[in-house]
Amino acid sequence: LDPQVTHVVVFEGPAAVATGRLLDDGHVGRVAVLKSHRGRGIGTMVMHKLMDVARERGMPAIELSAQVHAKAFYENLGFAVVGDVYDEVGIPHVHMTKPLKH
Repeated sequence: LDPQVTHVVVFEGPAAVATGRLLDDGHVGRVAVLKSHRGRGIGTMVMHKLMDVARERGMPAIELSAQVHAKAFYENLGFAVVGDVYDEVGIPHVHMTKPLKH
C-alpha cells in the first residue's frame, strides 16, 4: 500500500474481491472487482466510498482514466467524458471527471 493514497478494499471472508484508490490530487485509479463478483453493486460501493473520502478532504472534483468498456459504469455514477479516446498500454481509455457536491 502507498502511504500517499487512500485504498478501499472489499473483502468476502479473508479474500479481497474489489479495490480502488484515491490519490491526494483527486485521481481515482485501480478500480477492480473480481469477475466472479461483478454485477452485485460492489464496484459502485467502492466508488461511493472513494467519493465520500474525496468530499471529506474538500476536493472539488475527482477524475479517472476509464477503459472504454467501463465508461457507462462511471457515467451512471455521474462522471462525464472529457476529450477523445486514447490508448493506454494497448487498451482504449477515456478521461472522465465528476464534480463533487459538499
